[in-house]
Amino acid sequence: MLTKKQHQLLIYIHDCLENRGVSPSFDEMKEALDLKSKSGIHRLITGLTERGFIRRLPHRARALEVLKLPEDIRPREIPTEATAKAPVSLNLIQGDFKGKGKPVKEPLIDNGDKNSDSVSLPLYGRIAAGTPIEALSDPTNFVNVPNAMVGTGSHYCLEVAGDSMVDAGIHDGDTVIIQESKTAENGKIVVALIDDGEVTLKRLRRKGGSIALEAANPDYETRIFGPDQVKVQGQLVGLFRQY
Repeated sequence: MLTKKQHQLLIYIHDCLENRGVSPSFDEMKEALDLKSKSGIHRLITGLTERGFIRRLPHRARALEVLKLPEDIRPREIPTEATAKAPVSLNLIQGDFKGKGKPVKEPLIDNGDKNSDSVSLPLYGRIAAGTPIEALSDPTNFVNVPNAMVGTGSHYCLEVAGDSMVDAGIHDGDTVIIQESKTAENGKIVVALIDDGEVTLKRLRRKGGSIALEAANPDYETRIFGPDQVKVQGQLVGLFRQY
């Protein structure tokens, strides 16, 4: 799910590529979206890149490639009530997010075992940069997670978009388990809400009076914000991957 401005920028870039064969300049994008500075365009492009909608082509000026378009301008399959609420079968990943994650040898849960001690968590769509968690009021699906993985408190799941956390073992298409929290220790991977309009999964670092959101991929820059710009929405406690 994209913000309104991200959606507008993606469509504008796509139209320019289709009609002119070249991506627009930052000044053209700024004017088209009626923004005051090019820094806002840079942030929107970063968000679209992290979510896998566009990519920058190396060693070429003004070179952007649209990889996919939003679902709301493409035909969509309407889910039935059964498919919308069906539990997802999963392979759980060992929860060491300092390096690359590895799948466990056997699934930790068998959805066919009715005696399995598990809890059903809502799946609230895709995360990289986009929509505030509060806006995702209706889960797209539910997943069964072993009780031992969630502990106390409220939890939800999000699907990861992009490769900005790949060196922490978090890959595009993975589903992360998030414990709701408004605070987090330094160095934890969190769901962070930026300026009440953008949400992303990054490692949190506090540096003096600033907050740094670090990617786990050298291709992505660390982003620095003021203390009032970032709100923690939850902490990463686990993930699973489907094959």
